[in-house]
Amino acid sequence: MIKSLPIIAVITRETRLEGLKARWATAQAAAFRLQQAVDHEVELRRRKLRGSAKATLDFMEAAGVAADALAVQDDYQDEDAIYRETVHTLLREIDLGFPIKEVDRTFLPNFDFRRCVLAVVVGPDGLVANAAKYVGDLPIIGINPDPSRIDGVLLPFRVDEARQIVKRTMERRCETSDVTLAEVNTNDGQRMLAFNDFFVGSSSHTSARYTIEFNEQHEAQSSSGLLVSTGAGSTGWLSSVFNMAAGICKFAGGSRPEPVRLDWADRRLVWAVREPFVSRHSSANLVAGFLDHNSELIMGSQMPTSGVIFSDGVESDFLEFNSGNIARFTVSNQVARLVVA
Repeated sequence: MIKSLPIIAVITRETRLEGLKARWATAQAAAFRLQQAVDHEVELRRRKLRGSAKATLDFMEAAGVAADALAVQDDYQDEDAIYRETVHTLLREIDLGFPIKEVDRTFLPNFDFRRCVLAVVVGPDGLVANAAKYVGDLPIIGINPDPSRIDGVLLPFRVDEARQIVKRTMERRCETSDVTLAEVNTNDGQRMLAFNDFFVGSSSHTSARYTIEFNEQHEAQSSSGLLVSTGAGSTGWLSSVFNMAAGICKFAGGSRPEPVRLDWADRRLVWAVREPFVSRHSSANLVAGFLDHNSELIMGSQMPTSGVIFSDGVESDFLEFNSGNIARFTVSNQVARLVVA
């Protein structure tokens, strides 16, 4: 029997220009729509200025420049060209005699990574987080396609470094860093992982109703949703919860709470309820806590429809969380392996 060669998975995503083309059919149609929006905004601003004390030629021109910046076509085109060129160069650079499979982000949930030996992710950072949920224990190499636009916290390598880092990874000479993942399992067999965080709530952003159980305490709640965050996500969405709490405390004359920050490898999660509402049928005694590797947070949906659980901000990839669904959130045994050197 001929043994199959291992596969190098290259994970990509559509650019903003491709998204516009999917919406408006062609790049020309998309450019026309953007220009229409700019022309309308320029005229609107100039009409408001006519007859006012500010209606100088320079001020009118500045208003037009500011409006034009709202929909800069060149930025979409430059970003698209750089991303395409990066992917093209990358595929050439990592041609080491092994099969290479390019996987678009939309196909991640259905792609079989079992024959792959590593995953090369062509940024942005969020794509690494999204890919980490599906690649299993494969080492992940993050490539920054455009350092002038992308921070690259999860993308430590440039495309001209890809060949050497791929070779070292395949030869097991690379250095990796483990990142703790969160996991949710439901009573109907659904499972999902999160690199940064889970959101539990209503897809329509109306009030979510559910029961919550933690450390032998139990109550019914109504809120705008609940977050379960990993260490990697503790500086993201979770930080906005602490920002809101700090602002309210300042307004009310209280002391500012210190935000929670966890290391990426910390085997704990943080959960927090967003805007809990107290009523005859809902309480707010369980609003935040740490979830260590030996404990679980249990939620039961009380939403007939529109209840969802999604991770890492990808609303299109979700689990249904409607009445009858019970979800258990835990620290996952699976970790993400990021190649760092």
